[in-house]
Amino acid sequence: MTKTRLHWHELPAHVRDGVEAVLGDRVVAAHSQPGGFSPGTADRVRTAGGGRAFVKAVSPAQNDRSPTLHRAEARIAAALPPDAPAPRLLGNYDDGHWIALVFADVEGRHPATPWRTGELTAVLSTLETMAAALTPAPAAAGTTTAAEHLAHDFDGWRRIAADPPADLDPWARSHLPELCAAADRGLAALAGDTLCHVDVRADNLLLGPDGSVTVVDWPWACRGPAWLDTLLTVVNVQVHGGHDPDALLAAQRLTANVDPADLTGALAASPGSSSTVPASHHHPASRRYGRSSAYRASPCSPGSPTA
Repeated sequence: MTKTRLHWHELPAHVRDGVEAVLGDRVVAAHSQPGGFSPGTADRVRTAGGGRAFVKAVSPAQNDRSPTLHRAEARIAAALPPDAPAPRLLGNYDDGHWIALVFADVEGRHPATPWRTGELTAVLSTLETMAAALTPAPAAAGTTTAAEHLAHDFDGWRRIAADPPADLDPWARSHLPELCAAADRGLAALAGDTLCHVDVRADNLLLGPDGSVTVVDWPWACRGPAWLDTLLTVVNVQVHGGHDPDALLAAQRLTANVDPADLTGALAASPGSSSTVPASHHHPASRRYGRSSAYRASPCSPGSPTA
């Protein structure tokens, strides 16, 4: 996560003026929020009239990719229906260089990790509700398909097979054809018309004091199967330990009846794969896929196929 985040008072005056125009009031207090990977601002602000909002802003000077992601999130957030468990976009400021997103403020905290059972239950229930609210995917979101969005990640085993590194796990080396085939199967299974967040992790969730769950940070959203966010959330849960992923997947309405081979393929090559990636229910082989890919298949590792 970023350690060098801009603060509200460091934004150019014209950007702050643009945000205040969206709010219709003057900002009198701003509190920078920790976490996340963007070097831009992430502030909860209060206006002279007592209004509150969450503002994040960035320019290419901080990171050349971040403005594109902010613009994608602005488009997607504006298209989300009112019943989606996401922050409401109040507006945005975009001068072609600086881009600032202004959201309704959401009171909450991230789930604890390792995940607590009650919090996990609430999140998985919310994801089921979210999938229903976002099927069919809002056309105005203008998103790509999950298969298109994740094709490079799912091609990782084939890139490794073409030039296996010397330190590749021996089991993975001897099973590269099966791993490639599993990834192909997983990619083919990503068809669907649900708007999927595809980056559901503990730090992209807010638990409200009333028990509500809000899913934040939507720039990567794409069209895919209704079960995808649930599956990737279980991956995140297993990374932190303490729960049986097979039992979780078998208990969820969205994943219980999915072909185990499809889940295995998605897990074998998903952006969330790691040494602790869970087996899809009724298919223990996927746990071996995950363990064999411990270091190489993790997108966060320097030697990963997606790095």
